[in-house]
Amino acid sequence: MDERTLRGKTAVAGIGETTYYKHGKSPDSEFKLALMAILNACADAGIDPREIDGFSSYSNDRNEPPRLAAALGCKELRFSNMQWGGGGGGGAAAAANAAAAIATGMADCVVVYRSLAQGQFARFGRSAPVKTISGEGALSIPYGAMTPAQRYSMKAMRFIHDHGIKQEALRAIALASYQHAQKNPRAVMYGRPLDEEKYDNSRWISEPFHLYDCCQENDGAAAMILVSAERARDLRQKPAYLLGAAAGGPYRAAATAGNTPDFGSSHFKTVAPHLYAMAKVAPKDIDVVQSYENFTGGVLMSLVEHGLFEAEEANEVLTLPNLVAGSGKLPLNTSGGNLAECYMHGLELHTEAVRQLRGASCNQVKDADVALVIAGPMVTPVSTAIYGSEAALG
Repeated sequence: MDERTLRGKTAVAGIGETTYYKHGKSPDSEFKLALMAILNACADAGIDPREIDGFSSYSNDRNEPPRLAAALGCKELRFSNMQWGGGGGGGAAAAANAAAAIATGMADCVVVYRSLAQGQFARFGRSAPVKTISGEGALSIPYGAMTPAQRYSMKAMRFIHDHGIKQEALRAIALASYQHAQKNPRAVMYGRPLDEEKYDNSRWISEPFHLYDCCQENDGAAAMILVSAERARDLRQKPAYLLGAAAGGPYRAAATAGNTPDFGSSHFKTVAPHLYAMAKVAPKDIDVVQSYENFTGGVLMSLVEHGLFEAEEANEVLTLPNLVAGSGKLPLNTSGGNLAECYMHGLELHTEAVRQLRGASCNQVKDADVALVIAGPMVTPVSTAIYGSEAALG
């Protein structure tokens, strides 16, 4: 029996994005944004959009594959998939689902996409007013824990307390994202630099999160075209091979009212080992990291749980010089990430990983052959992926 793996069987052949906007500011509908990003990805790959036969998304994207296929003139629809649960934690899983469809012969050309226009619909994540509260919300909302920042701050605070981590470590994550964004014209925060004083003086949202520890809210769309590894080698762009992917969560990670046994966690402790086993690389082999920042505390925990350093080393490792492309040993979120490029629910982290492997990033890491992309820490399920160049397959 062949080994069960996705390693090297598929590759990202094309990436596409729209202009990124502040939330509610897109002049185009959410559906049009999705089509624009997909068409841009097809043009990047040199693939006729009518050849797409599969669609994969996450985070309750409203743009249904049958409608997209009709608008694109796809010859047939063979795969229609939505990663269930976890919100932005499904980004890497959506790529994995697309790769699995191709590797098993269910489809030949699958697009992974995410689109959002909050001016057309309600603000993302906003709950409708209700007279009664049930379920998990009944154990938190009446007591003031109403927002993601409030709920996730408690998990980060536990981790920070247990391991003696300083605020400066979170600040370095934010500063690195903003510094990278200053060289990225696509970034919403391009031309709006952040320094230590501005970070320190920004208002608290929910301790330990200052304003700049929290992700943006944006409109726009991003897309990736996946095909078989063999086909990718004949297309326009340098392939970015999917080396491995994993999704899920540890024991009782979704227990209500914070009743999970491992509270101070980003939920990657059981997931990351599966990722490395499939990818056949180790943490020391990672050249560049794109980590989903809903909040900087989630990045901190994710990096530790992916084995990039021990928790007790965080104050030493998480410094601005160490996180920037060019000089840093752990270049992080080189397009600006969710904090400073765009919060397209993390799919823009995947497109940046592909650019790094192509050698085409605005903040290029020298000789980048292995890129780690971490999706949605502190939710359940989370997901994570590793992409590699041709050299990484050897």
